[in-house]
Amino acid sequence: MTKMLVEHQEPEDAETRRAIKPVICYPTDTLPPADLAGYQVARKHLTCTSTLRIPPREARSFTVPAGTFFRIVSVEGPQVGDLNLFNQHNLQERFYAGKTRALHGTHLSTGDRLWSTFPYLRPLATITCDTLDWYGFDADGGSVHDVIGTRCDPYTHRLLSGQDYDHCCHSNLYQAVRQTSHLPDPQAEQLVHDVLNVFMCTGFTRDTHQYFMKASPVRPGDYLEFFAEVDLLGVLSACPGGDCSSEHSSDLATCYPLEVQLLQPEPGILKDWRSPEVSGYHHPD
Repeated sequence: MTKMLVEHQEPEDAETRRAIKPVICYPTDTLPPADLAGYQVARKHLTCTSTLRIPPREARSFTVPAGTFFRIVSVEGPQVGDLNLFNQHNLQERFYAGKTRALHGTHLSTGDRLWSTFPYLRPLATITCDTLDWYGFDADGGSVHDVIGTRCDPYTHRLLSGQDYDHCCHSNLYQAVRQTSHLPDPQAEQLVHDVLNVFMCTGFTRDTHQYFMKASPVRPGDYLEFFAEVDLLGVLSACPGGDCSSEHSSDLATCYPLEVQLLQPEPGILKDWRSPEVSGYHHPD
């Protein structure tokens, strides 16, 4: 398969044009920094207040108070998860994967933040620990915790296979959002958004530049930890692809549960912390 059909001859200055150096679209030198030092102090004294088990091929919702931590944990076997995040008090403010990708890159790890949609554009959560940070980028260009894939969904599945499959992550997230929000269709489904693919190992092929997945390196005991910058509603799907080593949207893959742990820091240890303000941008009159 070729990436594109080339119908036009190269101009004489083709290589000159290709050799132009890239420019970072969004330099982050002035990006408001996360207080990682403060978070690292706080996370040394965490108490687990509750746990939630996400069954294989299903999704569940959970709430996280601002100023506390939560972990997504691999508990029985290699399994990836699709995460949606919302402001608990305003579901219109939700995770903006595209802007997060533009600011932090295609794959996230410790210190990166999950930004919210316009017109709010503020951190919903900050990643404070990633036990897979050792993986980096492999020889295929793959890495973990991506914000480039959208989520497996029944619409694309039908488009490509002609079959209906109802355990896709989009469907799982939608059902969990509907049960939590009590919104009717289609409002609940429209709240589902592009995800953080937790533990998933992905990249782009070097020849056709297509999105690929490969077996996740996650093992039981690994976790991705977040600090809640606002009161959060989280929705997590245990993907029907399992570790995504062969296919997703399938009952054939071996799947395992995931666990969400809510973690409370010691009282007063983050006394100077405040939830970030929403964007200060004002529309012109």
